[in-house]
Amino acid sequence: MTPRLKQRYQDEVLTKLGQTAGTNNRLALPRLEKIVLSSGMGKHLDGTKVKAAVKDQVLKDLALIAGQKPIAIRAKKSVANFKVRAGYETSAMVTLRGDRMWEFFDRLISLAIPRIKDFRGIKDTAFDGRGNFSFGITEQGIFPEVDMTAAQHTFGMHITLVWKNSTNELTKQAMTELGFPFIKREKKQAA
Repeated sequence: MTPRLKQRYQDEVLTKLGQTAGTNNRLALPRLEKIVLSSGMGKHLDGTKVKAAVKDQVLKDLALIAGQKPIAIRAKKSVANFKVRAGYETSAMVTLRGDRMWEFFDRLISLAIPRIKDFRGIKDTAFDGRGNFSFGITEQGIFPEVDMTAAQHTFGMHITLVWKNSTNELTKQAMTELGFPFIKREKKQAA
């Protein structure tokens, strides 16, 4: 069964994007290629290594949120100021593609983001010039899958939406059509 948001993108959003871009070729229009979730564990360094409890919780919670197993990323260089040596596991990441990506995007828009405390929208300034969009979340507790009563540590994460064949304007239009909650800017009135 096709995910709900993917079906909506194919049926409604691609048509509107084609009118904006001035093309009927669906293969030339923007496509959501992947979503990357990453979380750093560097602030929990205990002497020489990350605390095992923190690492286990980050990996377990990312697996619950994403629906697939994350990988631990090792430091490539030693940095004395951050008490990091080459080879230490300092972060975790997971890359979502296909139907799992669309299901996560749907849960992110409809369930997780509205649970952010004092939420007024996400800034639309984090585009990279090629249509990719990145933003951060400060706490994993916004996802309903995570049981915060059992969590001993809170951690944030960085979410990157990678679009193919896109520009910043087309990506913003596609995400807005899909229901992504950008901050609404008020237009200045002429006095």
